[in-house]
Amino acid sequence: MKRAYSLLVDNNPGVLSRISGLFSRRGYSIDSITAGASTDPKYTRITIVASGDELILEQIEKQVRKLEDVISIHVLEPEKAVNRELILVKVAANAAQRAEMISLTEIFRAKIVDVEEESLIVELTGTQSKLDGFLRLAKGYEILEIARTGITGLSRGTEGIAFSEYNE
Repeated sequence: MKRAYSLLVDNNPGVLSRISGLFSRRGYSIDSITAGASTDPKYTRITIVASGDELILEQIEKQVRKLEDVISIHVLEPEKAVNRELILVKVAANAAQRAEMISLTEIFRAKIVDVEEESLIVELTGTQSKLDGFLRLAKGYEILEIARTGITGLSRGTEGIAFSEYNE
């Protein structure tokens, strides 16, 4: 079972290391972790996707909540949140294959962000299932490289907004 957590943390040196250290010390699995600026530069928004059974996922939430730098933690329930991921895919494509790849990118509302003589790079943003679907259909081409960001997300509406972030 997988669960996504949205954390608002103090923007202090080593905070990401302390959070990931908690996972490794306890033997918890991190499927993806992303971090970036929030509305206030004093805070960082971190999204963690973790795997485990219900008991382990509850323990993860409790242990992370105890960390000094953590302001708030919220579970990003799929029906109550917007989750996205970014992927860059470098595909070998000669002139003859390029038209087919352009058609595929249009179907998925992706962008071609770089074109060379023998390759192109596709940028696609969406849910994990959308990105996985694109990759399944792109298997007919030679995929040279892939870079994936991992999931980032926010709760819908005002639910799950940390007080400090909401009022500034």
